[in-house]
Amino acid sequence: MENEILSGELARLCGVSADTIRHYELVGVLAAARRDPNGYRRFPRQSVDRVLLIRRALAIGFSLDEIRRILLQRDQGTAPCRNVRALAAEKLEALQRRIEELSNLRQDLVLMIEEWDAKLATTIEGEPAHLLDERASSRHGGGTPLLFALKKR
Repeated sequence: MENEILSGELARLCGVSADTIRHYELVGVLAAARRDPNGYRRFPRQSVDRVLLIRRALAIGFSLDEIRRILLQRDQGTAPCRNVRALAAEKLEALQRRIEELSNLRQDLVLMIEEWDAKLATTIEGEPAHLLDERASSRHGGGTPLLFALKKR
C-alpha cells in the first residue's frame, strides 16, 4: 500500500479532477484501481506518469480512443512508436487544413466588415441596414454561407 495513492491524491498530483481520473479508468486509458473494503480507489504511484502522459497526448490532439489503443499496444509489449508518429502526422495535416480554413474565414470576415461599413455609411442612423439578412443569403468561399461557417466552428 506504500506504493499506492488514493484517487483524489492522484488527481491532485496531476492537476485534474477526480472525475477525470474516473473517466480515464472507465475508457481504459488508466488501469482499474484496487478498491479498499471501504470503496476507496487506490492506484499505483506510477499512475501519475500515466495520467501526465495522457494529458500531454490530449494536448497535442490525440483522442482518448487513440491513446487507449496506443497504451494497450505498449502494455502488451509492442512498440507503438511508428503508429504514434503516423497519427501525429495526421494531426499535423488536419491542423494545417484548419489553419487554412481559419485564414480564409478571417479574410471573409475582413471583406464582410468592409462591405458592412460601406452599407452603414449610407444608412440613416436608427434605420435597419439588414446586414445579417443580406449575408445569410450570400455565399463565401467554397459555397458555404459565412454565418453557417461561423456557427459550425
